[in-house]
Amino acid sequence: MPITSSLGLAAFTGILSPNQKKYLLNRSLFGARFSDLVTVESMSLSQILDMLFTPTPLIDAPLNHYQPIKNDADIPLGSPWVLASFNQELDNLRFKSLCAWLTKRILRQGISIQEKLTLFLHNLIPVQATVVNDSRKLYQYYELLYSNSFSSYKAIVLNISKNPGMLDYLNGKLNNVNRPDENYARELLELFTLGKGPDSKYTEEDVRQAAKVLTGYQITADGLNYTFNPTRHDTSNKNFSTFFNNQSIVGKSGAIGENELSELIDMLFDQKETAKHFCRKLYKFFVYYEIDSTVETQIITPLADYFIAQNFNIGATLRKLLESQHFWDIENYGAMIKSPMDFILGYLRMNEMAFPDDINLNQSYEVHYEMATHIGLLGQVYFEPPAVAGWDAYHQYPLYHEAWINTTSANNRAKLSTLYLVGYRKFGWNIQIDVIALSKKFSNPANPNALAEEAVNYFHTLPITSNLKDKLVSILRFNQAQDYYWTNAWNEHISNPNDAAKKKIVTDLLTLFYKYIFDLAEFQLI
Repeated sequence: MPITSSLGLAAFTGILSPNQKKYLLNRSLFGARFSDLVTVESMSLSQILDMLFTPTPLIDAPLNHYQPIKNDADIPLGSPWVLASFNQELDNLRFKSLCAWLTKRILRQGISIQEKLTLFLHNLIPVQATVVNDSRKLYQYYELLYSNSFSSYKAIVLNISKNPGMLDYLNGKLNNVNRPDENYARELLELFTLGKGPDSKYTEEDVRQAAKVLTGYQITADGLNYTFNPTRHDTSNKNFSTFFNNQSIVGKSGAIGENELSELIDMLFDQKETAKHFCRKLYKFFVYYEIDSTVETQIITPLADYFIAQNFNIGATLRKLLESQHFWDIENYGAMIKSPMDFILGYLRMNEMAFPDDINLNQSYEVHYEMATHIGLLGQVYFEPPAVAGWDAYHQYPLYHEAWINTTSANNRAKLSTLYLVGYRKFGWNIQIDVIALSKKFSNPANPNALAEEAVNYFHTLPITSNLKDKLVSILRFNQAQDYYWTNAWNEHISNPNDAAKKKIVTDLLTLFYKYIFDLAEFQLI
C-alpha cells in the first residue's frame, strides 16, 4: 500500500541521527559498512551528499583471468580485453570476467551513489547479454551509464540510441528505409522517455515516424562503434501528432541525416511527460515503489520541473529528492524489500567478509564471480533483466518489490546467508564471515544485551523489540539464566585466542546469534 506521507520537496533541516545516516547510506550504497558509518559520523546531511555525489572516473576494466582455462592469443593474462577482437569461443569467459569485475567494484565501492545510480539507469534503459552476445559491448554500455550517471539524462538517451549494445538489443542496426523496424522507437517513447502515464498521449503513427528518424544506424565491423549510413536512411519528412503540436522533422540527405536524431530527442524532452516519467522511476527506485496522488502532486510534478530547470541533470535531481523532507519521513524507513544485489552485496559488505586480492588473479575473479552467481539465484543478473522494461520489482503492478520474494528466492536467501556464516572452501579460498572479528566491531561484545542491541541496530532498519532482544540474549547465554555465561565465554576466548575449544564455543554461539538476525523478515528490508 502507498506510503501516507504529505511531506514535500522542501529541504530537510534537522540534525541526522546515526540511524538516519545509516538509512541514507543503505539506500545509496550496496550496504553501509562500519567504516562508512564512522566516516559520516560527524558529517551533516549536506556533507554526506557532497561525498555521495562526487563522481569517480572509471579507470579500470575487466582482465583476462581465464588464461589458465583457455588461451587468449590476443590478450595476455592480466590485461584488459574490452578493446580486443571479438572471439565467440572466449566470450563466455569474458562475460564471467565482466561480472566478477563488476561485483568486485561494488564490494569495494567507497561512499558514492554512482554504482547504485548506474544500476538504476541499467534498469531504465537496459540491454540483455544473451541478445547482445558480445561482452565488449556490455562493458562499453556500462561505461556509458557509469561515466554519465551524474550528467544529463537527455545526453544519455541520445548516446544510448547509437550505442552498439543497444543497436543490437532492440534491432536498431536493422532499421532502414526499405524495411523499417519500430522496436527501438517504440521503447524509446514508451519506456525511456514519455512513459505510459495517463497524459502520455502519443500515437502509433508517432512511433512509426520516430522509427523513420532512426533509420541508417549500423555497427562498425569491429563491433565497438556505430556508423550512420545515409543510403539506409529515410529522407522523407517525419510528421508527428497533435501531442507534439504537429511538429515535423524535415528529412535530410547525406551525412546530415544523422542530425534528425538530435531533433527527435529534443522533441521528446520538450514534453513534460518525459521529465515526469523519469522522476517517477527515480522515486520508485530510491524511495518507494508506489506513487499515490499526493506524491504525484507534491513530489513528482515539482521534481520534474526541477529536472527540466537543471537541463535534465540526474545527479542534481536525485540529490534534490534525497535531501527532501519527504525522503526523511520515517514512513519510508524499512519500507522496501532489498533487491538481490542489495541483499547479497549488502550482506557481504556489512559483514566485511574477506575476499582474495588480485595477486592471485584467477582466484580473485572466480570468488567474486561466485557471488555474482548467488545474486542470480535470487533473481537478478546484471546485464540480464528479464525484459526491456527492466526487472519486475520496479514496474510490475501490484507486486512491485514483493516480486523479489517467492518460495524459491526466500529459501535461497536463507540458505545463502547461512552458508556465508558456516563457510565453505572454493577456489582455494575460505568463503566465510568471521563472526568473532565482526563482533569485535561493536562497543561491548562481552555484554550480550549490548551486543544484541547494537547488532540489530546495525543490520536492521527497524528498531529492536524487547522480545527479539530477549531471544538473542538467550542464544548467547546458551539458554542459561545469567549473562555471565556469554561474558565468561567471550572473555576466555579473548584471553586465550589460540585455544581452539574456547574459540569454537564463541564461534558456534555467534553463528546461531547472527543467523537468527539474518533469518528475520526485518533483515530483508531497506
